[in-house]
Amino acid sequence: MRFAIILVSAALLLSPVAAQTGGTAIPTTTLSLGTATPGGGFPLYGNAFAEVMNAADPHISVAPRNTKGSNENIPLLEKGELDLALVAGEPAYEAFAGIGRAPARLKILTAIYSNPGMFVVRADSPYKTIRDLVGQPVAFGARGSGLPILARYVLDGIGLKQDEDFKAVYLDRAGDGPAMVEDGRVAALWGAGIGWPGFAAVASSASGARFIAPDVEEMTRIRARHSFLKPLLVPANSYPKQDAPIASLGSWSFVLTREDLPDDVAYRLAKTLHGVEATFCKKLAQACETTASNTVAAAPRPELIHPGVIRYFREIGVTK
Repeated sequence: MRFAIILVSAALLLSPVAAQTGGTAIPTTTLSLGTATPGGGFPLYGNAFAEVMNAADPHISVAPRNTKGSNENIPLLEKGELDLALVAGEPAYEAFAGIGRAPARLKILTAIYSNPGMFVVRADSPYKTIRDLVGQPVAFGARGSGLPILARYVLDGIGLKQDEDFKAVYLDRAGDGPAMVEDGRVAALWGAGIGWPGFAAVASSASGARFIAPDVEEMTRIRARHSFLKPLLVPANSYPKQDAPIASLGSWSFVLTREDLPDDVAYRLAKTLHGVEATFCKKLAQACETTASNTVAAAPRPELIHPGVIRYFREIGVTK
């Protein structure tokens, strides 16, 4: 796959008109996109991303692939078994910083959406604060996904450990969590993001939902310990019967690329993606945050953005 992409990458920059006027036909390049387990936010986003990109540029074919999530996607990218992958902010932060491993030599194609982390419980439950959940069974997300990592940082900031202070449950599939809240197998489900499917499912259930995020004092403590986490807001009406905005902490998720993805392929992907931002936003609410300016703001360091993407950003004046 890698060598095929290199061979056709130059051809990708030719005008489609060439194929229509007797010139050399433009090959179609297939790019694999790692997402996560069914029922979570990454497959939802990844499938919409592929549909929008494939419709906008018939010479690029993005093929989504379910994986175990961020913690599997990173090594698959490094081994060249994926071309692109969705990776949550915390695993990306640890990989780029070399926390518990050698620093990853991957690149950012785009920031996709912000991930304010919080718990959801049944509306009729007695739980109203994070401390109320201590000692209770809590689903922290799918094994291999970035959600448990975000939870670990948030809880550590207020002096709690998710595997010791809670009866931690890790899911085989992200989509299993809402039913476990509804039938009482877990007291709460941890998740993140705006329009996250797990939160939407609980909020739409017969019992309804209550969301629990760190309070102001807890957020101050968390940021003092883990400053890479940013204050984020879940707007009112992001979920059924959520009448007020919810302040929390989190980070940005990304589409990462393998390091050797050719510059002209990354340039074309960026140009296609940001040329259809409005279309993508209409297709999926979370995608409204997928913008060039958000990518520049969310990247931990500018040099982590793929050089081909930077070239396009300079052309449109988003970066110098």
